[in-house]
Amino acid sequence: MSRRVLVIGIGMGDPAALTLRAVAAINRADVFLLLDKGEAAAELIAMREAILAAHRRAPWRTVTLASPAREPQGRDSTGGYRAGVEAWHAARAALLARAIAQEVPEGGTGALLVWGDPMLYDSTLRVLERAAGAGLAFAVEVVPGITAVQALCAAHRIPLNGIGEAVEVTTGRRVAEATPQAPAFVVLLDDGAGLRALMERGWDGQLWWGAYLGTKDEVLLAGRLSEVGEEILRLRAEARARKGWVMDVWLGRSPAGAPA
Repeated sequence: MSRRVLVIGIGMGDPAALTLRAVAAINRADVFLLLDKGEAAAELIAMREAILAAHRRAPWRTVTLASPAREPQGRDSTGGYRAGVEAWHAARAALLARAIAQEVPEGGTGALLVWGDPMLYDSTLRVLERAAGAGLAFAVEVVPGITAVQALCAAHRIPLNGIGEAVEVTTGRRVAEATPQAPAFVVLLDDGAGLRALMERGWDGQLWWGAYLGTKDEVLLAGRLSEVGEEILRLRAEARARKGWVMDVWLGRSPAGAPA
């Protein structure tokens, strides 16, 4: 009987926001593998531990792994950036392959607690596929979670799309390169450069922004970009300086788009 790895979406870190399937999966695992990204992100490990304390019915075992550092790359979406991501994924795959072989017994079940949903701009499934390709046999089971997109729309009490409207899901890196053409677009993984680029281009649609969604530190702001853009960048910089990390997402709607 081969090993099994559960990839469990935990939403934005609030223990109350887990699905019943996620809670059931947490109680099936023999060991939890936690990727530690360093002191600045120590709170993310603590939030995972809080989730286990809230939902695990029996004692549990965790193994904390020092996540390989990702080398900074340029802003283009090709060339050096892709090569850097590939190298980072390879290092994480090697780390997880060793951990699964050493910490998950044959026939046992390990688990990874993934922010948001594992299918949306998260590398875990790609990394595990690469780890399995190294010759270690294990099955992967995915439990979806609440996404940052869902949490953002719920926090602002808005629908994601207008009537019959297309929605593009993209990244800050892409927005920094070119303004999305869809009437509405959701932007993840923006370090502020995407928002700044839109401001410099004079784009002035409606914006809904949120950071630390679903937690006690949640911050929300909405309005036309010309009215709220600088304030969002200021709040974002202050939050990162205070906590050492920031997770945020925003929805933009073109000035020409019909109201939802």
